[in-house]
Amino acid sequence: MVASRRSFIAGLVASGLVPNATWADAGSPAYLTAGMTPGGGYVLCGLRPDGRITFEVPLPARGHAAAAHPVAPVAVAFARRPGTYAMVLDCLDGAVKAQLTSPVGRHFYGHGAFSAEGDLLFTTENDYETTRGIVGVWDARDGYKRLGEFRSGGTGPHDIKLMPDGASVVVANGGIETHPETGRTKLNIPTMRPNLSYLSLDGAILDQTSLEDDLRRNSIRHLAVSAGGDVAFAMQWQGDAVDYPPVLGFHRRGARPCLAIVQGDATRAVRGYAGSVAFAGDAKTVAVTSPRGGVLQVFDAALGSLKRQVQIEDVCGVAAASGGFFVTNGLGRVFDLPGAASVAGVQHRIRWDNHLVAI
Repeated sequence: MVASRRSFIAGLVASGLVPNATWADAGSPAYLTAGMTPGGGYVLCGLRPDGRITFEVPLPARGHAAAAHPVAPVAVAFARRPGTYAMVLDCLDGAVKAQLTSPVGRHFYGHGAFSAEGDLLFTTENDYETTRGIVGVWDARDGYKRLGEFRSGGTGPHDIKLMPDGASVVVANGGIETHPETGRTKLNIPTMRPNLSYLSLDGAILDQTSLEDDLRRNSIRHLAVSAGGDVAFAMQWQGDAVDYPPVLGFHRRGARPCLAIVQGDATRAVRGYAGSVAFAGDAKTVAVTSPRGGVLQVFDAALGSLKRQVQIEDVCGVAAASGGFFVTNGLGRVFDLPGAASVAGVQHRIRWDNHLVAI
């Protein structure tokens, strides 16, 4: 019934009778996530708050994250680093609206963000010959043609988020150099310098911050932004696996960053690796996941203190939900926190990949 309704709506859109389709016409998904099917194929799916799949669109290779258009039922699915493709998908009928290819000498990092109106798409990219981080700018109004680019403010820009002012973005410059000839090998660990960079939409640096020198191997990778402009950043430690530092930090423009307060077994539990991060809907708590450790940790956003730790095998995807957090893992499960019970007993055949993107 849902699929036929989407097909009917898609036909009306194509005929021009429904000029402004919305996410409601695609089954009102609350989240986007990539995954792998039992046959080894790759897909991008929409998930409802109850865990049901609203649409499933094929991808040419393994996906990482996606960008959701703020109004139209359109998603941009990004290849896993160091991939060179991004697909603009019509989530009504699965049609490929455009195929983005990174410029020569570049690769994507798996993340992107739309402007507030959805007119522009921003993509994180690696200029691997110069080791410069780049933000590509694409025109969603004109077939996703590339309009230009600007520097990300550092090396290895991974995640990017639009700030609540609608006039700036925050970029997680992970600090790690890579090159397609060496795959995912990290080339500059002894000299890496991660940072957070706040940039205007034309590339002007508005603010930058980094951790203390003894934490410079804590690669800043993923971001969550509250409605009030607070930023939570998730990190991946590239140092010795003896004394792990916290892998969650907090920042607000104009201030110094601070790390989450976590010690002992709770620090070791994540094994120096945070996969995803999200604010709860009320922004009072932050969740960070570790697929390596098989744990999800929830922190007080104001104090930075650990409130709860939940064991979930191969957990990674996390996003805000009405009662706390919506969570996925690589075994096809969907969870609802604070309950941590499988939502409506849902066990999907698709093995979910790294990220959940709230629509």
